[in-house]
Amino acid sequence: MLKLLLLLFSGLKFGKIFMTGGTMLISVVVYAWIFGWRYAVGFVALLFVHEMGHFIAARQRGLPVGAPTFIPFVGAWIEMKQMPHDAETEAYVGMGGPLVGSLGALACYFVARDMGPDGRWLLAVAYGGFFLNLFNLIPISPLDGGRITAVLSPRLWLLGVPVLMAVFWWNPSPILILVAIMAAPQVMKAWKFKANDPSHGDYYQASAETRLTYATAYIGLIVFLSVMTHDVH
Repeated sequence: MLKLLLLLFSGLKFGKIFMTGGTMLISVVVYAWIFGWRYAVGFVALLFVHEMGHFIAARQRGLPVGAPTFIPFVGAWIEMKQMPHDAETEAYVGMGGPLVGSLGALACYFVARDMGPDGRWLLAVAYGGFFLNLFNLIPISPLDGGRITAVLSPRLWLLGVPVLMAVFWWNPSPILILVAIMAAPQVMKAWKFKANDPSHGDYYQASAETRLTYATAYIGLIVFLSVMTHDVH
């Protein structure tokens, strides 16, 4: 019986690895068909780095999470097996992805500069990484920006609505429509949000110092990514 359980456990672990590796490979093939294999590999690698930022942050806070899953043109996500107990933890996990992902894009940028003309494809990967992480910081749930700004106030999600509309006007995409559909319930929640509502419990309680720390990190990351996205483009 013990051997059977060990075999089953190993099979489950292999299944998770297969799911992550398999969906990564599918994403690479799809992106390679459109953008070329070098860009595809680099871009999917940056998606993985972004998701591992969330993974590491969640594990640091003691939250059990699954391995990343990838879907072409949608992105990737990690399975949260246990939701955060407060908004500060949610913000910490939310910040992990864009922060580590931005470092990954920055590394690609520096390597591409040293490669000269041969590194133009890697420079394109860096641009994709900067833009991806900047987009994810739009303050609307379920994007990372919505999870980070929740510790400040869910009402900030209302600011994400015109930003999302502006991005759609600039570059219409069915993915943005999907994000808008997923965000709609959270926008209604933000519209009705009252800080003193007892139904929230202590979830949104945070010290002024905590809010200032996250606000500074959030705005600083937006400024950095905006500059890098503009300059690399």
